[in-house]
Amino acid sequence: YYMISPPTVRIIHSGHACNIEEERYTERVYTIREGETLELACLVSGHPRPQIRWTKTAGSASDRFQDSSVFNETLRIIRIQRHQGGRYYCKAENGLGSPAIKSIRVDVYYLDDPIVTVHQSIGEAKEQFYYERTVFLRCMANSNPPVRYSWRRGKEFLSQGSDKGVEIYEPFFTQGETKILKLKNLRPQDYANYSCIASVRNVCGIPEKNVLFKLSNKTASPTIKLLVEDPIVVNPGQSVTLVCVTSGGEPTPTLTWVRNTDELSKKSRLNGGTLTLPSISMEEAGVYSCVASNNVGNPAKKSTAIVVRGLKKGRFWITPDPYHNDDNIQIGREVKISCQVEATPPEELLFSWLKNGRPLRSSERMVITHTDPDVQPGTTNLDIIDLKFTDFGTYTCVAALKNGGIPEVSIDVNISSTTVPPELTVPRGKSPMVVQEGDTVDLQCLVSGKPKPIILWSRADKEVPMPDGSLQTESYDGVLRIVNVSREMTGTYRCATSQYNGFNVKPREALVELTVQYPPVVEPVFTEIRQGLGRAFTLNCRVLRAHPSKVLKYEWKLGTRLLTMGQFDQRDETDYHVRALNREGYGEYTCEVTNEAGAGACRFLVTGRAYAPEFYYDTYSALWQNRPRVYGFKLQWTQQNPLSVDRIVAYRLGMKQTGQSRWWEQEIPMEGAIAKGELITHNLTELIKPEAYLVRLTPITRFGEGDSTDRIIRYSGEIPALTDLLCSFEDEAVCMFTQDKTDDFDWTRHSAATRDTKYTPNTGPSSDRAGSKQGFYMYIETSRPRLEGEKARLLTPTFNVAHKSPYGTVTAAPTYCFGFYYHMYGKHIGALNAYLRQKGHSGSDSSLWNLVGNQGDRWKQAKVNIHPIASFQLVLEGIRGPGIEGDIAIDDVTIEEGECKDPPPNSKCFFLFIPGNS
Repeated sequence: YYMISPPTVRIIHSGHACNIEEERYTERVYTIREGETLELACLVSGHPRPQIRWTKTAGSASDRFQDSSVFNETLRIIRIQRHQGGRYYCKAENGLGSPAIKSIRVDVYYLDDPIVTVHQSIGEAKEQFYYERTVFLRCMANSNPPVRYSWRRGKEFLSQGSDKGVEIYEPFFTQGETKILKLKNLRPQDYANYSCIASVRNVCGIPEKNVLFKLSNKTASPTIKLLVEDPIVVNPGQSVTLVCVTSGGEPTPTLTWVRNTDELSKKSRLNGGTLTLPSISMEEAGVYSCVASNNVGNPAKKSTAIVVRGLKKGRFWITPDPYHNDDNIQIGREVKISCQVEATPPEELLFSWLKNGRPLRSSERMVITHTDPDVQPGTTNLDIIDLKFTDFGTYTCVAALKNGGIPEVSIDVNISSTTVPPELTVPRGKSPMVVQEGDTVDLQCLVSGKPKPIILWSRADKEVPMPDGSLQTESYDGVLRIVNVSREMTGTYRCATSQYNGFNVKPREALVELTVQYPPVVEPVFTEIRQGLGRAFTLNCRVLRAHPSKVLKYEWKLGTRLLTMGQFDQRDETDYHVRALNREGYGEYTCEVTNEAGAGACRFLVTGRAYAPEFYYDTYSALWQNRPRVYGFKLQWTQQNPLSVDRIVAYRLGMKQTGQSRWWEQEIPMEGAIAKGELITHNLTELIKPEAYLVRLTPITRFGEGDSTDRIIRYSGEIPALTDLLCSFEDEAVCMFTQDKTDDFDWTRHSAATRDTKYTPNTGPSSDRAGSKQGFYMYIETSRPRLEGEKARLLTPTFNVAHKSPYGTVTAAPTYCFGFYYHMYGKHIGALNAYLRQKGHSGSDSSLWNLVGNQGDRWKQAKVNIHPIASFQLVLEGIRGPGIEGDIAIDDVTIEEGECKDPPPNSKCFFLFIPGNS
């Protein structure tokens, strides 16, 4: 019997659901109160056992659930939050057909505290001298489901129309998110305590929440004063205190400080309206705002800027005479020295020049200019118009801030006959550089000239960042050090002079080639191959990448024994063939591929281990019980890839009670080869109620033990409660149907394909109900030695009745529909009868349905409603007629909850009346 089935799935919920009336008609919405525990279970069937995965859509980005899909049956979210609402999907797949997916919408219910805000409008009438004041009280609360609001003045509920001076409405654009109370032309009685009550009508047991607002003639929006200058200019390391005070507002406003709309720095201290910034740094400069709010009118906001004084990034450059096409400095020509510094605040920047340590004034031949203070960074130039020998010396530009307190920045520039523009060269042997992956490498450019400028390194071959992530890297000595070099860093690097700390001339450039070698990358890195003895197979190892890719050698080994070796020519792969596997051929094969940089290896584990069995979890009615203190379990499984290794001769079955350490084991011998997908059955008996057991199954071949599989067997309830039954007799265990011990002969399981050629003609079916020659059905064989009137009875498993009240009595007799197909063809057909047998009604089977005589060569369906009031079985009885052409067959027996839909013509309907229960 070949067993594979695609997955099916359904979602059930335990956990803290609250049942909502509107959603009653659909089980797919699960409502839960915020803070409770969500628990959803995904029940699956299918063979092999499907993989289950929970995922979520339509959550907010902050919900990390997508990253961590849950891979087991139960999804639990403890203390669920509102953003975790949305649709959850359970997906089951086992590689057969398309995955089964079911979803459920989780609705998280909550109600936040309401907030009342107050606004007023003042309209002035020109002719009369009075003011009209209208006040709006607006109430708002976040909730799910939508809030219902109500207003009270003191103890009196306000409703639209109850007071001419009051209007209550929802602004149409918010659709019920807020409720507004409008007080027109304020009257003395309008000064009172107002309560806004927010309610979600007690769904999920969420109580209503309210907020009180006291409206008086003093109610006013906030006003504030800042007791600081603007801007505040300080030196680094100073402590700064910002003071903000309320100058008006009822109720009393709350004060907060914010910086550039960002968070305040970690070390800042806030106390009421006073913000202290101890030992301020340049990074903490910015605009600081004090905000006051009291829910009346708009918040008040005032701001001040903090400026932290400082000087940074001092640089210089030398510009030769622009009117001559020559980069050198020459006597009699012009030369310009420039200095640059970033200053805060820029208007305080002061530059001065020294020559050989003595102050230098601007003159006709030495012209000093400064850039506009608005331009950052600030620059100063010293123009020497007609260079003389006596002008050689050290020039110093000094940058300072007007009010002191910050160290000056001095930059020395030497002008002499040795001041020459830079040249760049790559030292001998330093290009190309060939290194191994993981090494540290120094790329080097020698810079000559005086002064030596900053060198900028960048990639010359493509627009990609440098190893440190930036597009160019500064170097003061011309060396670029790359630590832990990787293969992506192979390529051409450019070194170039910058104008900074050197000459402002066309950049000098040089190129350095870098080649990074790495060992071969091969596939497969590791693979397991399962093979039976005597079989042929091939191992294949491929090179994906290597540098250098020439002169690759390979060696095949089994363990440490060399099998073969060689060199790659044009191909990028090598094969090793085993013609007939013997016992010595099991083990780990390696193929090592080498180049100058090292080796890569393909590894293959060749083993005769059998694959793991796969338990079948959807056995119908697997649990049975015929004695009080023990139970039995029908264990079923299929074998993964049984033909890929030697024949499985037996299974080792290990069992232990959960929570105990003692295992007991037995061997289950296997006759003949197992087919792929063949369902194997072994009955476990003498299991102690109500213990659970861990079962471990290990296949055994002549190689030894294979991979084992575990499952837990649990004792569940007395007898399985009735879920819908469909039995087509395809399985040898015939869905746990049993033969009656008190009848004359047995029903036989049969298929047309296996029917004996010597069978009686002109009677019995030529296929099962579905029309399959391979399909099975049950029938009574009426050939000799059977006699007229002999009976064969087939019993279904015993079913519990659903819908019990807590006291064990059935509140109303439930209805089930019992259906089956019958085939009654032949001139000697006897009778077919159906009975209901109930627990506690011994010896009195109730007749449900009966039919006598030849009905033609076709399958027909019978359906009948039953109303059992206790655990029950159904009995199908076949009675032999007067001769051998009298085979009766049945197939596709069903029991479903609820009334039969459109029952076929020849059915009766029975209600059972038990004395004393009318």
